[in-house]
Amino acid sequence: MAPFGRHLAFGADPRTQMRVSWQVPFAVRHPFVRVGLKPWDLSRRIPAEERPLHTPPLGKDLPAVDQLFLHAALDNLAPGQTYYYGVGHDGFDPADTRHFGTIGTFTTAPTRPETFVFTAFGDQGVSYQALANDQLILGQNPAFHLHAGDICYADDSGAGKPTDVYDARVWDQFLAQTESVAASVPWMVTTGNHDMEAWYSPNGYGGQSARWAMPDNGFDARHAPGVYSFVYGNVGVVALDANDVSYEITANTGYSGGRQTRWLERRLRELRERPGIDFIVVFFHHCAYSTTKGHASDGGVRDAWVPLFEKYTVDLVINGHNHVYERTDAIRRGRVARRVPIGETVDSTRDGIVYVTAGGAGKSLYDFPVPDSYEGHVKNRESVASYYWRKGRAKVTETVEWSRVRYTGYSFLAVEAEPGPAAAAAGDDAGGERGADRPLRRRAGRGRARRGRPGSVTCDAAVVATVERALERGGGVHPVGVALRAVGGGTGGTAGPADGGFGHGSRLLCES
Repeated sequence: MAPFGRHLAFGADPRTQMRVSWQVPFAVRHPFVRVGLKPWDLSRRIPAEERPLHTPPLGKDLPAVDQLFLHAALDNLAPGQTYYYGVGHDGFDPADTRHFGTIGTFTTAPTRPETFVFTAFGDQGVSYQALANDQLILGQNPAFHLHAGDICYADDSGAGKPTDVYDARVWDQFLAQTESVAASVPWMVTTGNHDMEAWYSPNGYGGQSARWAMPDNGFDARHAPGVYSFVYGNVGVVALDANDVSYEITANTGYSGGRQTRWLERRLRELRERPGIDFIVVFFHHCAYSTTKGHASDGGVRDAWVPLFEKYTVDLVINGHNHVYERTDAIRRGRVARRVPIGETVDSTRDGIVYVTAGGAGKSLYDFPVPDSYEGHVKNRESVASYYWRKGRAKVTETVEWSRVRYTGYSFLAVEAEPGPAAAAAGDDAGGERGADRPLRRRAGRGRARRGRPGSVTCDAAVVATVERALERGGGVHPVGVALRAVGGGTGGTAGPADGGFGHGSRLLCES
């Protein structure tokens, strides 16, 4: 019996920790991971933890389902090292030459900042477009991938209620679909509304905890497995569970009693005070700023978290929920602080924060109330009539000016991080993260890398590559992106003034 559905995740320290997860259709004896520096020498053997998951029959046409997920924690790894691994159990040893084709690889984060790519999207599901997105992401060779929730849509209703329509077997399909990329790329997920599976306690997240092994450094790893943080190079990444603060979908609203928001402030403060962290990227499901007809913006996110993003000058916020691509201008206090056309640069400490909705991973698409606008197809609008969700599930109409780029299509976000010359020679005892001049910028499509000027964060919302020929059908999947580049002389440190100072030395450039 062969394992399937392999997926990787970082531990709290991506330089030295990796989590290997997989699935088997039936109970096995003594599951394990073999790991080594050569594919023919997997001498290190680590036992795996078994996490069974039982789903009762939830409808007359649905059977009871028993699934078994396995997880192995690899610690004390060498930074910047490529490892080979194989998963197995009694009767199936990946070191056996008959199973050589099942061996995978992963690479730990480097000690010192190096050029790397990460990708992101939300709202994937199981579909032809979702599979195409995975293959395009694999072609970007990302160091990791951020999944902003609504992972597989086994719960197709998304209300987080016991009456939701749910088929646990969809997870088997999803993990098999995703294995081709997640077996080598750490697949860092958080929770969307379709991931609140109410029959699994606690908070409907028991299934999430069974299937995934995310870092356990959030405020409560058991009750909120989608809340955590990690640092890769000069970029701090924070994952949040917006179900806790949503005004639109309220099944889990307030479940943390404010603990998540207090943890978020502590974590943002720590990242801003940590030497060598030039950029902070936050990702979660519900949108702070979006204009689609599907869900638009969630006032709960705006009320709870946007003030903290602005206080600690978060550089980039990535959301899903709305099944489109949308990129805002630089926003502060809910208004446009600076218009950011394609190709322009913005300083997050001075000009505000750019928000990206990347919800076109594979589920059926939404639409906008106004025409799309992207590179080569710019349809600028002075304003867009939209709405946001207020407490009490009330829709409040608003006219906004911040919707800069809109694309109705399957897509994902790709961001390229490039260290500056000072970073190449810098390092510290905590992993070589000290140093200035560390840019993060986005990888453009067709194998090109557009360069922003030194000291910028780049936000690109253009369609830069299509895969219509590969899909052999109408439509396509498009990588789009934003890029972050540190200002020369930046030192990490605390957030700077909002009126022009470069407190943490970062700017945002929107390019194609």
